[in-house]
Amino acid sequence: MERWFTIRYVNASEVLPASLLEEIRRYFEGGAIYVPRSEGRAGWGTGSGMRAELDERNLAIRREFEDGATVPELALRFCLSPDSIRKILQKT
Repeated sequence: MERWFTIRYVNASEVLPASLLEEIRRYFEGGAIYVPRSEGRAGWGTGSGMRAELDERNLAIRREFEDGATVPELALRFCLSPDSIRKILQKT
């Protein structure tokens, strides 16, 4: 499935004072430049709760492994590949 994302471009002359625009042109002229937000970016999945959900799942995988479940059993139970299960188990 292909996903297309659009980036909203704004003409710098519409939002920046002329003096700042001239200063920017000394370093970069005639192209697109990304200006990140000032606040720190939230980590992946923190806003949606997906990160917490995956952390819970991974903890359950580790616990079941410690209780004697095998990698192939865990792969079937959690619908993951054995390699994915091993990677989760390596991260402690």
